[in-house]
Amino acid sequence: MIRMTQAEDLARLAGLLADRTRATFCVALLDGRAWTANELAAEAGVAASTASEHLTKLLAGGLVVERRQGRHRYVQLADPRIGQLLEDLTSHAGPPKAIGLKQVTRNKALAQARTCYDHLAGRLGVAITDGLTERGFLSQDFAFTPNGLHWLETLGADPDRLRGTRRPLAKACLDWTERRSHLGGAAGAFLCTHFQDQGWIKRVGTSRAVRVTEPGHRALNDLLGIA
Repeated sequence: MIRMTQAEDLARLAGLLADRTRATFCVALLDGRAWTANELAAEAGVAASTASEHLTKLLAGGLVVERRQGRHRYVQLADPRIGQLLEDLTSHAGPPKAIGLKQVTRNKALAQARTCYDHLAGRLGVAITDGLTERGFLSQDFAFTPNGLHWLETLGADPDRLRGTRRPLAKACLDWTERRSHLGGAAGAFLCTHFQDQGWIKRVGTSRAVRVTEPGHRALNDLLGIA
């Protein structure tokens, strides 16, 4: 009976993601932000009424949550575990096929640097992970060393507080463009937020691609020796 229930739950989840419109919504929400139904409708190229129907199914399935502010309705992924699940599935699907110059440019930007729900991915995310490892801040099995914990504190993090969440402090997240792991978990989320707050990275348009600013290049070099 337990196996049957698990199988039914898996089939239900697969059914939710099997629809192209709902999958498009989930990929868009991987940027970690809250989107309006109209924004998601435009992203998927569907009518607002169609978007509403699909969002109702995603809400019922527990993949997204709804937030209301005044008359506006926003949705975002339910929690980091959903983001991790979607990123893992994306890594198995491989990079998107490029059709036209616009898509080629967008794919290059995503491969260079992007957010993976709430942490950094792409070549930037992998470079940061390599820098942490090379400086002895992060072990090969993705555990912060005492020096690494001190390094986080110098950036304003409270390692005890980060470890007090439901998430692991550090977690290997397979990068679907680099085919290597980048840093996820609570520490990965902290670094992404810190980099944004310091103005070291900026979003590229409305996608989840980001670019490193000039101050960001200097900071990466000073902190982790990343040229």
